[in-house]
Amino acid sequence: MTVRSDAARIDRRGGRPADATPRHRRLVVVGGGPRAFGVLERIAANAQRWPAAAELEIVVVDPHPAGAGRIWRDDQSGLLWMNSVARDVTVFPDTSVTMAGPVVAGPALHEWMAGEGRPGLAAAGLLDEADVTGPDGFASRRIQSRYLDWAWRRVLAALPPAIRVTQHTTTALAVTDTGSARQQVDLADGTTLTADAVVLAQGYLDRSLSDADQAFARAAERHALTYIPPGPTADLDLSALGAGESVVVRGMGLAFVDLVVLLTQGRGGRFHEEDGRLRYEASGAEPVLYVGSRRGVPYHAKLGYRRSVTGPATTRYLTAAAVAALPRNDRGHLDFRKDVWPLVVRELAVAHYEELFSRHPDRTTVPWSEFLHRFENGFVVDTLEHSSFGRYLTAAVPAAADHFDLPRIDRPFAGHRFADAHAVDRAVADHVAEDLRRRADPSFSPDAAVFDALLAVFGALAGALRSGSIGPADRVRWVENRFHGLFSFLASGPPPRRLVELLALQEAGLVHFLGPDITVQLRGGRFVASSPAAPGTVTTRALVDARLTRPDVLAATDPIIRGLLATGQLAAEDIVDDDGVALGGGQLLADASGRAIRADGSVHLRRFLLGPSVSGSAGSAGFARPGFNGPGFRQNDAVARDLLELLSADVHSGSAAGPHTRDPRRPTLPADHPPGHRATVDHHLPSDRKVAVR
Repeated sequence: MTVRSDAARIDRRGGRPADATPRHRRLVVVGGGPRAFGVLERIAANAQRWPAAAELEIVVVDPHPAGAGRIWRDDQSGLLWMNSVARDVTVFPDTSVTMAGPVVAGPALHEWMAGEGRPGLAAAGLLDEADVTGPDGFASRRIQSRYLDWAWRRVLAALPPAIRVTQHTTTALAVTDTGSARQQVDLADGTTLTADAVVLAQGYLDRSLSDADQAFARAAERHALTYIPPGPTADLDLSALGAGESVVVRGMGLAFVDLVVLLTQGRGGRFHEEDGRLRYEASGAEPVLYVGSRRGVPYHAKLGYRRSVTGPATTRYLTAAAVAALPRNDRGHLDFRKDVWPLVVRELAVAHYEELFSRHPDRTTVPWSEFLHRFENGFVVDTLEHSSFGRYLTAAVPAAADHFDLPRIDRPFAGHRFADAHAVDRAVADHVAEDLRRRADPSFSPDAAVFDALLAVFGALAGALRSGSIGPADRVRWVENRFHGLFSFLASGPPPRRLVELLALQEAGLVHFLGPDITVQLRGGRFVASSPAAPGTVTTRALVDARLTRPDVLAATDPIIRGLLATGQLAAEDIVDDDGVALGGGQLLADASGRAIRADGSVHLRRFLLGPSVSGSAGSAGFARPGFNGPGFRQNDAVARDLLELLSADVHSGSAAGPHTRDPRRPTLPADHPPGHRATVDHHLPSDRKVAVR
């Protein structure tokens, strides 16, 4: 194995190395983050499938460090943390993963911090931090960056001599077909690469501002205001937010938590314990934040305890067989709101109550078998109030705190009307304090059971999406908005410490809560924020949208994606509802093997698409948990084996084998894929997926 940096041995005019032979093949991977690492790790694990007498060059193109990529790069504030504990993070598949390729064991993050990672952490000055973090703590993103860098170098060292990796720290600008089943990749530094296959794994794609965000940006420029649009917090320039300046903040999720950290501790403020409470000592450089969101409260804190279970939960109602039996419309799609959503809610509710009855029976009055029977025959999805099951529940589970009432959980301030701004501040602070208490208390382990059930439902819905059972419009409205929003709120919140700090900042007068369903308007050359749940308004010269942009490939600014869409070499969903209203959120179309679908419906056999902006792409929700059969691992293995098979066939034939294209209506099953493993069956393009050529 050889690693070469930048353009070593690359012919900038023709693209092939000077010593190229018919037995040399090149794979270009655009994007060098965790997903690219995952494919490379699987290529290394399956390397016995590559002919030893041939040479495979893998060229990785990314302006950011290979392995970590942009999001996990090392040059960001050490104050920014992960939101998963170290023992729940791994980049290496284990024996739980159902895949055709071999498992090559590798450490999870906490194991690496305690073992192989120690020399590198010490060299980076991060060893003490890692020791304090431990397996149940939240590592900084800088520690995760070091883990990813170490994992990348470990995989490179494991490659056989016939496979070498070249890294280009620049941006890929264009991919075009050149004939003879090859592609040309043009780089920003002037390099031109000729590739036998290309993998596009750029991760989360930057996008242009939405119409509403553009309107705020134009207004800010016109009135000399400060508007900071959505984006990864570590990439934002916050210098325009002055000391003591009033700032409206929309959004209370993870981007908001990072924003608060950078505007307080990042500006020299300090927390300290005083009389058993956390206090904040201001530096004087902080702005004053007025914060609101749709719910009006931050995401729930991560749980402070673990259930004594191993491996992923399974679904009881939202099973593959149940989904297959649901009715379809004339396009072959499910009615998510009517038929799927009730199953989702039932899964969460039954997980909650089964844990309550099995682990805390003293808080129930009837046998589980009786309760389950009544639940399955009377549970109402939308509300418990005034229903016969709701009356039964009050008798069977007397404490309201033990009820799974999704509308109340999801919208804690629904229907509330606050007397004034101080009442909102008190209510939100009390809500956060109660959340911290409950999330640290294992006597409320039904919350942990719901967390596990959410993961199981996530996997079940991913399967339904990959099969095409859920239509694009329902995917945007119900899976990405409704379910993912609920999932993030309940299961993907911040470390508890961050919410303790938020309460200290509120007490110090640097954070104020506006309430739910806030709106921001431009009046008299100022931003004016209000909530229908409270009287009054807040008027400021600064607005921050503390959220990530909503993915939509039709608005992507990535030059490769834009170019391939414009020429019809990629297809994307242009999603509209039944009334013809555009919903946004379109994804790139790929077949079941991850190969790119063109605008004419044909499949490009040598161009693979992976990541959160690709239809059916697995494992895009974050790092996998050890022992949980991560779907991203499964897809990475399948893609790596397909790539090795494709390029090996080229070698055996003495030239690039086969065309760029095949008809997507013809499924293929490689001869060496044993029964029970993944079959490559391509998607048709449903009639409501308008294919955009832009």
